[in-house]
Amino acid sequence: MTDAGHHAHRLELERTRTLALLALLSRDFDGIVAASADSNADDEHDPEGATIAFERSQAGTMITQARDRLAEIEAALERVHGGTYGTCEVCGARIPDGRLEARPTARTCVLHAPGVADPRGRT
Repeated sequence: MTDAGHHAHRLELERTRTLALLALLSRDFDGIVAASADSNADDEHDPEGATIAFERSQAGTMITQARDRLAEIEAALERVHGGTYGTCEVCGARIPDGRLEARPTARTCVLHAPGVADPRGRT
C-alpha cells in the first residue's frame, strides 16, 4: 500500500469510527431530551434539573466535538485525493510521517502547528 493509500485507509477507518460515535451520541442526546420533555421540572428549582441540564450540555458538547473531528477527517481525505496531503499549508514543507501517524488530520508541519512558538520569537 502506498503512503497515500495507507493514510487514506487510516482516515477512512477513523471516519467510520467517528460516524458510529456521532450516531451513538445523537441517540443519547435524543434520549436525554425525551426523558426531560415529559417532565414539567424547572431546571433551576428541581434538584434533578441541574443533572439533566448538565447531561444535555455534556452530550451536546461531545456531539459538537465529534462533528468537528468528522470535518477534519473529511478535509484530510480531500487532501489525500487532491495530492496535497502531508504538505504544510503554511510553508509547503513535507509534514513528517511521525506527525501524520500521531495526528492524521494535521494540516501543518510541527513548526507551524497552532500554539507552537516560532524559534525566531514570532508566534
